Amino acid sequence: MMPRDDTRRDPRYDVLFEPIAIGPVTAKNRFYQVPHCNGMGYRDPTALAWMRGVKAEGGWGVVCTEEVEIHHTSDIAPYIELRLWDDRDIPALARIADRIHEFGALAGIELAYNGPNGPNSYGREVPLAPSGMPVATSDYDPVQARAMTRRDIRDFRRRHRAAARRAREAGFDLIYVYAAHCLSVLHFFLSPLHNRRSDEYGGTPRNRVRLLEEVLTDTREAVGDTCAVPCRISTDELLGPNGLEKAEAEEMIGLVAELPDLWDVALAAWENDSQTSRFGPEGRQEPFIEGVKRLTTKPVVGVGRYTSPDRMAAVIRKGIADLVGCARPSIADPFLPRKIEEGRLEDIRECIGCNICVSGDFSMSPIRCTQNPTMGEEWRKGWHPERIRRRESDKPVLVIGAGPAGLEAAQALGKRGYEVTLAERGADLGGRVARECRLPGLAAWGRVRDYRVQQLHQLPNVEVYFDSGLDAGSVLELGCPRVVVATGARWRADGVGRHRPRPLPIAPRARVLSPDDVMDGAALPAAGERVVVWDDDHYYLAGVIAEMLAERGCETLYLTPASEASTWTRRTLEQHFIQARLLEKGVAIRSFTALDAVAEGAVTASCVFTGRTESLEADTVVLVTSRTPEDRLAAELAGRAEDWADAGIETVTTIGDALAPATIAHAVYAGRRYAEELDGPPRTGDEVPFRRELAELAPLD
Repeated sequence: MMPRDDTRRDPRYDVLFEPIAIGPVTAKNRFYQVPHCNGMGYRDPTALAWMRGVKAEGGWGVVCTEEVEIHHTSDIAPYIELRLWDDRDIPALARIADRIHEFGALAGIELAYNGPNGPNSYGREVPLAPSGMPVATSDYDPVQARAMTRRDIRDFRRRHRAAARRAREAGFDLIYVYAAHCLSVLHFFLSPLHNRRSDEYGGTPRNRVRLLEEVLTDTREAVGDTCAVPCRISTDELLGPNGLEKAEAEEMIGLVAELPDLWDVALAAWENDSQTSRFGPEGRQEPFIEGVKRLTTKPVVGVGRYTSPDRMAAVIRKGIADLVGCARPSIADPFLPRKIEEGRLEDIRECIGCNICVSGDFSMSPIRCTQNPTMGEEWRKGWHPERIRRRESDKPVLVIGAGPAGLEAAQALGKRGYEVTLAERGADLGGRVARECRLPGLAAWGRVRDYRVQQLHQLPNVEVYFDSGLDAGSVLELGCPRVVVATGARWRADGVGRHRPRPLPIAPRARVLSPDDVMDGAALPAAGERVVVWDDDHYYLAGVIAEMLAERGCETLYLTPASEASTWTRRTLEQHFIQARLLEKGVAIRSFTALDAVAEGAVTASCVFTGRTESLEADTVVLVTSRTPEDRLAAELAGRAEDWADAGIETVTTIGDALAPATIAHAVYAGRRYAEELDGPPRTGDEVPFRRELAELAPLD
């Protein structure tokens, strides 16, 4: 949707659009897309370039890469980041810088030597660290890093200088020295927890900051006076006196305060810096950023999952930072700066803080976003977050179901210019999003609904009908040429899931609830009742329900066949926060435990390894396992396919959870995909539906 002519920027936000010098370069505004991973890296450099370019088009003054490996002696395989190992990597990096420059933004590159954070699974080199230690990886790799000698330190400095020169040749304007997040060898030198050296690089803050000082000096000499040199640093590891704390970090910043051209301030580790909205509010990092500006004359940037223009402007006015750093908000809405500038605040896709974007990096797959289904598809499929091609026929579309898939399909089709009827059987829009956002900690998820409802209000060619439960006969009577079935799914109450693909034995008088029952508020357990929550879904919902029941005063037992609560949320950086929250609420967690049967007042559980069984008291059992598609209408319509032509129906397409239940991000993507592909070239289903890059074969010796 293009900007309207009658809007303009609110003067309250003028401060966000003031240019600012960063060393020898100048950012056109205060919107700074800090480095963030994306699961594409060296495998998909053109897709990555287009993704960054769309952000530059959207008005970000600075757009940075993710961490970029600088040398083959420190790789973080299997994770897919960018590489700048030698000159052969320059063209891929240059394509990214060129695309960012095409839209008038500064291009930043984050050079990274991971050290003990990288097991070197690809290069099979021995990892390096300040002190000998097991590698600090999330997969508990059975590898140790050796302590760096003085020669290793000299080699590292030389390799960093060489990478900085290559980055300059590739066309980057800001060339980072990375010392943050427990993801950089420089961070490990700064941390008293990891640096146990007794030479001039260990011990006191003055000594531990020495290598950072040297690398900052080296980088400035390598890039000359044409590129800025930012430093990304963590001000707290949140480990108390055992780790790096704010006061000591500020002491070290003060010792090298004027060396970088910009300070990019973060928390360590990554999961602390990128907490989900369930555990961290907007601006959570501000107390850890405050104070840095008084140590230096150089500009400061920090993040806080900022989605509110008022909060962004306050960050600048209060002197907390000079630029507003964003990663996840820039993913949810690459055009956030332009929308503020054009006075279109109602069109902003606010980040919901679910971290589904992070899961792309952890699964080595292209980034995706719950709010922005075009994320990662800008080059692969030619999708754009703000533009979509005009309709190619006058045939109207009937969308049945106003959950995340139906809402996205309706608003995207409406923007294409189709006449759209959206039929919702209930009295509210949003489907599962409207229900789940009422659960503890998930309020921000309602933004998925709110953004799309706001867009529908602006589209006169989309009509919404409530209390419209349609059957096959009524759909045929309406005679709409294109029918989209987006009727969602319901949680099962029979225990069928991953661990047990057949229904559980459940006694007739046993009290069993599904997540839908819980969200409906139907006969919830009272305080003091014994409740077993069986999690065979392994994402967030079982943990949320267990937390809610514990808050009601229930004696709550959480059973899972996995090793921990909500185990898939390792990929969204929140598993240990979930586990801690449950334990703090008094929820008992039993891992590696299977639910075998439900009786009245008790359940039978067993060890997943030995099969040894036990009986556990339970007044109520909540089964969080899997969902059944609400596909009755789709099946009825398929059964009457011979009547379609007479009714004027050409196609019936099932999308989202009604086709196969998955995440909210999958549902939103399904809605967008239908809208993008309608009236497009016919496909057989055998051709690859997106562009990809293929590795060039090396010449044989």
